[in-house]
Amino acid sequence: MRKVGSFILFIGGAVLLSACGENQGLSDAEVERALKDVNVIDETNMNDVMLTVADPDEAVAYFQKAVAQNPNRVDLRRGLAVSLVRAKKPRMAAQAWGEVLAMPGANNDDRVEYADALIRSNQWAEAEAQLDQIPPTHETFKRYRLEAMVADSNKEWKKADSFYEVAVGLTTTPSGTLNNWGYSHLTRGNYAEAERLFAEALTYDSSMFTAKNNLVLARAAQRKYDLPVVQMTQIERAELIYTAALSAIKQGDVQTGKSLLQDAIDTHPQHFDAAVRSLEALDTRA
Repeated sequence: MRKVGSFILFIGGAVLLSACGENQGLSDAEVERALKDVNVIDETNMNDVMLTVADPDEAVAYFQKAVAQNPNRVDLRRGLAVSLVRAKKPRMAAQAWGEVLAMPGANNDDRVEYADALIRSNQWAEAEAQLDQIPPTHETFKRYRLEAMVADSNKEWKKADSFYEVAVGLTTTPSGTLNNWGYSHLTRGNYAEAERLFAEALTYDSSMFTAKNNLVLARAAQRKYDLPVVQMTQIERAELIYTAALSAIKQGDVQTGKSLLQDAIDTHPQHFDAAVRSLEALDTRA
């Protein structure tokens, strides 16, 4: 990060030197204004870096210092709240978003982010209360995705399905939302619909292992223990076979499960300790 900061300062310094060289007659007020403008550019660039590629904990420290120096700037408080989410400190993030909402300039997007932080910190009722304050005209992907998650937590399935459907229509990258929607149906026992949604999620992101594993779970719940035709590495294949094996055993199909465990061990390119231990435990019980 020091290199990035030094580079920005170097660029700013070069601009100033160039300006001074071309305008020897600048007044003190004009020089001060030029300095202020460059400082704003430098700070904006640094803020963007901290919100994207910087180490999350370093970003938190940066924005904490910035907020302490400029407590009335809502953009810096937003930066702190976002950084706390990135640093996986949801309770602190929720508090920070609450402080953002108390400031002039706060908006509906801030309230959505506040609800997100509340959900991350397992404060579902508080998140629902925040979402209820957002007008229906504020139609964003994240708002509807959170609405769906809250409805899921309340087992309001019809509402959840409606919100998931809207959310999927508001993004070009719906894989994560489709996976969540599929998991919702999996918990309800709607295994065929869950299978369909997990498969659809993989059409948008074929590398999403969570959706692959959930797809195997949905199929296994229907006693379909063969692997689906999806892109997977050899290690993933072994792990997915292992998931199918455990599902079979759980459902009482013990011999099928044992066969699948051996298949997982044979498929894995390295030693598959978890599968070996599971198979040994079954053999011991037999």
